[in-house]
Amino acid sequence: MPKAIRFFRSVPRWLLVRGLFPRYPAIATGALSCIELAEAAPPALPNAEWVRIRTRLSGVCGSDLSAIACQGSPYFSPFVSTPFVLGHELVGDIVETGAAVPPQWKTGMRVVIEPALCCAVRGVTPPCRPCAAGEYAHCENILKGCIKGGIQTGYCESTGGGWSAATLVVQHTQLHAVPESLSAEEAVLAEPFACAVHAALMAPREREAHVLFLGCGTIGLLAQYAYRAAGGQGHVLASARFEAQAEMARKFGGTGGDARATARNPEDCATTEVLVGLGMERLYKWVLERTGGSAHQPELGKPVLLGGADCVVDCVGSSRTIDDAMRLTRPRGTLVLAGMPGIPKGVDWTSVWYKALRVQGSYAYGWETLSGGRKVKTLALALELLQASGGALKPLVNRKYPLEEYRAALAGAWQAGRNGGFKTVFEVE
Repeated sequence: MPKAIRFFRSVPRWLLVRGLFPRYPAIATGALSCIELAEAAPPALPNAEWVRIRTRLSGVCGSDLSAIACQGSPYFSPFVSTPFVLGHELVGDIVETGAAVPPQWKTGMRVVIEPALCCAVRGVTPPCRPCAAGEYAHCENILKGCIKGGIQTGYCESTGGGWSAATLVVQHTQLHAVPESLSAEEAVLAEPFACAVHAALMAPREREAHVLFLGCGTIGLLAQYAYRAAGGQGHVLASARFEAQAEMARKFGGTGGDARATARNPEDCATTEVLVGLGMERLYKWVLERTGGSAHQPELGKPVLLGGADCVVDCVGSSRTIDDAMRLTRPRGTLVLAGMPGIPKGVDWTSVWYKALRVQGSYAYGWETLSGGRKVKTLALALELLQASGGALKPLVNRKYPLEEYRAALAGAWQAGRNGGFKTVFEVE
């Protein structure tokens, strides 16, 4: 029987892993963890509107790592059904179609999916308010309908997930055909790239704007690329922890040469600059030198800034980066939370109140309205931008493992950046 990596609910194990992981990371994939590689039966098609997919590649997302390490917020725990097979970033082939699936979807087609398990997927009518408005990632009926509870494929017992040789099932409205010109490595990036596109489109696009990206992991790099590719012309500042990340950021939107080739009109764009390494005082000074303003030291705590970037996109979501982002955003500027935040500690919210900041969460995707009034699904736009990229994003997929080596894969993913890795994927076919 085929095998899959499953997450199961156990409060004692969850508490044990949560407490020990910071010092003993191997606990998260060991005998006392909340995951296992086990035999799995193929999930049944919930009804005739569903298809079956055999995975080729499936990515490891930061949300997967947080769940497995039991380090995130328990916020989503009421909205999953266990045991669930992990994996919501994937590219695969349709191997079975239900009788009511539109004829455009045929067996053998290579597809990616939108994992959101919304009203349309669940067969719930009338749709909830977010779904009716096209904001289906925020569906209010994620516990209803023809499948068990779950916010996404990969967190629902009924659907299966990408980390499986036993296939998964998907409702036909979740499907997007993969253009023939895209490699599997590019296609598996479509879902995280869509998340990055959604965040990048919230940033100001004018040439005079300063947009600061905190974090140059996979989401940070994809967001920087998306900003330029979708027409962003502002001064891009990027903070990278490791040199390998900084090198990739320069390729995606740096100064001169082919580094601005990601932009639609490179000659109209301001520059991209990258700071490498940690250090709060160094980061603050570097940003203020480029945006204007000054730093002032209170009796206790971190410096307070007058001035700063027009927009800060936090692609990390840690307590430190959230606090830094608030301080580094200019008065009445925009702070976009693109990284999964968990439960931040030690964050001083005075900046939000005093500077009247616009704090904007960026979760998943939906429909985007582009210049000229065009409306397009974010994931469809991501596929368009991938097609136009000339393979620029393919190098991000630089760690591949079979399912059987999941412990090594996850250990490496937790050290991504430090070990030169970006996106870790499982090869399932």
